[in-house]
Amino acid sequence: MYGEEISMAVDSRNKGKRGELEAVHYLKDKGYDTARRSVQYSGKGNEDSADIVDAIPGIHLEVKRTEKCNPYKYLEQAIEDSGLTGRGDIPIVMHRQNRKEWIAIMKMDDLINILKEKYKYDADE
Repeated sequence: MYGEEISMAVDSRNKGKRGELEAVHYLKDKGYDTARRSVQYSGKGNEDSADIVDAIPGIHLEVKRTEKCNPYKYLEQAIEDSGLTGRGDIPIVMHRQNRKEWIAIMKMDDLINILKEKYKYDADE
């Protein structure tokens, strides 16, 4: 039984790696040529705690390549991990299921702030 648990952990880690590499290729195809997987073996709490780094300045990217989706759980992880860097990056989860396109999961307030900045619009004025 112990061997099966190790095998499942290795399979899960490999699946995560494949999803992250797929996300990197997607971002590079969209013009974010500097996107790369972070150094996962060094543990959380360093500046590369995101799954994908050097892609979009100010954005903390987590990748989930699963059939089942638990958006709030994924976003909570991204929020927690983004806080570890101390940079104030906006946490975003890239998620994709088989035969589906990539989607972004993020807090609505963060999206509104991005749009306000892009369009120099303030609804309070």
